[in-house]
Amino acid sequence: MNLGFFLANAAARYPRNIAVIDERGQWTYAQLQRRCARLAGAMLAWGLRPGDRVALLFYNTMHMVESYLACAQVGLVATPVNFRMRGGEMAFILNDSGARALLYGSEFNHQVQEIAGQLEQLELLVTPRAERAGPARDYETFLSQGPRQDVAPGIDLSHPCQVMYTSGTTGRPKGAVITHGNVIWNLVNTMHGRDDRAGQVSIIVGPLYHTAALNNHLTIQLALGGTCVLVRKFDPEGLLRTIEAHRATVISGSPAMYNLLMAHPRAGDYDTTSITKCTSGADKLSMRTKQRLMEFFPSINGVYDVYGCTEASPCITILNATDSLRKDFSVGPALPFLQARVVDPAGEPLPPGQVGELVCRGPNVMAGYHNDPQATRRAVKDGWLYTGDLARTDDEGFFYIVDRKKDMVVSGGENIYPREVEEVLYNHPDIIDAAVLGLPDPTWGESVVAVVVKRPGSALDAAGVIDFCKQRLAGYKKPRRVEFTDELPRNPSGKVLKKDLRARLA
Repeated sequence: MNLGFFLANAAARYPRNIAVIDERGQWTYAQLQRRCARLAGAMLAWGLRPGDRVALLFYNTMHMVESYLACAQVGLVATPVNFRMRGGEMAFILNDSGARALLYGSEFNHQVQEIAGQLEQLELLVTPRAERAGPARDYETFLSQGPRQDVAPGIDLSHPCQVMYTSGTTGRPKGAVITHGNVIWNLVNTMHGRDDRAGQVSIIVGPLYHTAALNNHLTIQLALGGTCVLVRKFDPEGLLRTIEAHRATVISGSPAMYNLLMAHPRAGDYDTTSITKCTSGADKLSMRTKQRLMEFFPSINGVYDVYGCTEASPCITILNATDSLRKDFSVGPALPFLQARVVDPAGEPLPPGQVGELVCRGPNVMAGYHNDPQATRRAVKDGWLYTGDLARTDDEGFFYIVDRKKDMVVSGGENIYPREVEEVLYNHPDIIDAAVLGLPDPTWGESVVAVVVKRPGSALDAAGVIDFCKQRLAGYKKPRRVEFTDELPRNPSGKVLKKDLRARLA
């Protein structure tokens, strides 16, 4: 079995169901399967072989979906590229992955031409509306000339399916090799944790070069015969219009995305009652935001809070809707088909309440980093994936993410977890977004700095922020400095780029 089986199965069971909707049109499962089979055949006929990496550079479109699935069903290894990257960053990923082919949207012609001379192994370029005199082949012509190639039986769970490059919040991104088995076990875990059912209509707004959008939001619907409504790029009012027009039932995103959605001046003009499931990930989700989401989407009974990382394909824990209002800031228990625990620096398990590094192991954990055995050995020890996240558990086995190890602040010999301070800030009625970090301090080693986005029209000042924290935290944890900003810098998955904030504040 491989991932391609799920599309074949859905096409057999639900041939007339709408599989994918994008800005150009809609396609049934039967149509999607036929197009994927022809594209897969075209790539093999050109000369690509199982194990070859195929880079994909698209917005959230049908082209991205069928290119990915065509690769998966015949053993080609999809390598999605972050479309927000600049030329040199893209060239690094194409060269590091050893991609032989690049399928890309015509919007990216300029970037591809700019880096063409830097690409070491790339041989095949395919894009919609290709220029006749250019090096790229026209996508539709290439697909239409391919012999139909259905799911290859020789590709099994152990074969690589994706090379997913990490967000790269520090240093060069690394390519996590995700196998077909990793994707499928993640699928089983996530469907269980999110209570997914057949026939959902899901808004796919997260970029499909990210594991959460690709392996959770998209793949779940394809496996269950649901409908994927692809949002090319996030725009609050455009997203609201899409929810209403398609009567979407599932929406997934980051807290930052939801805050922007709910803050839009015309948010109340659109019908959101069709949404029955709301999932959140990538950043902390406060109780206040959960309650606002339940008002904004009146048909949901809670919010699913999902935690994971690229190397885990990505899901590790999920807090379900039922528990979401009784477990503030928890990310839920470990998913059923993996193990997770909190350990000390020696790798020994810690009891509930004590903070250590969250580690996990199971069939969802990556095969390793592409061509980087040293980084693989640092990340995976005796089968356990070390996430780099500090966490604790409670007596019921629910996990709470305390912070990233690298973000911990040491001030006057005391360990301070920025996330704890951020959780307090999120409870202030005039604060809509916040990040806390440590900056060098000649007296204390490091001091706590809060960067705050306040509600429009608020008169909140730095003294008010500090006093609010002082009343709720030990004195050494309160911010010594507060900076206000209109927006926090975030990576495409929604995580705050604290290295950018440090550079700005320094």
